[in-house]
Amino acid sequence: MPSISAVAAASRSTIVRYLAFVLAAVSLGACAQSSVVSRKSEFTASRQAAIERQREARLARSERVSIVRRHEPPANRDSTGLKLGSRGVASFYNEGTQTASGERFNPAELTAAHPTLPFGTKLRVTNTTTGRSVTVRVNDRGPFVSGRVVDVSYSAAQALGMVKSGTANVRLDVVQ
Repeated sequence: MPSISAVAAASRSTIVRYLAFVLAAVSLGACAQSSVVSRKSEFTASRQAAIERQREARLARSERVSIVRRHEPPANRDSTGLKLGSRGVASFYNEGTQTASGERFNPAELTAAHPTLPFGTKLRVTNTTTGRSVTVRVNDRGPFVSGRVVDVSYSAAQALGMVKSGTANVRLDVVQ
């Protein structure tokens, strides 16, 4: 038969094991409710929100936003914004290989360079001194000299009678 001291030692080791098991279970339960675990779930939620904000910021940067204001043109302007019967100094050019519209420059054609009118616009240019006029097609940008309103091709300059002087006072009217 076992001695009392042996039984007491066996029950002590059983009690110690049981207490260790209970302490481990209590510790795990406490961890489950600790702020560390709850912070981890908060961290996950805040991380998701941060990722979403970054995605929205990237989208906002990639989108181009333009504001367009529509104005009624004044009564003395046509739909292209050119003053009706606008006046100024015209010059001509005889050089260049390619126009801003992409077509090859031909001095024999009745073409012109205007700073703002759309390509293909028909423009009547009238020499106010001689009264001669010619209809040209806008296919280039210019003139790039201050005070000038239009550059015409060499053949248009001949029709206007301004080849000798190089410039002429003109009136511009949009035909089409």
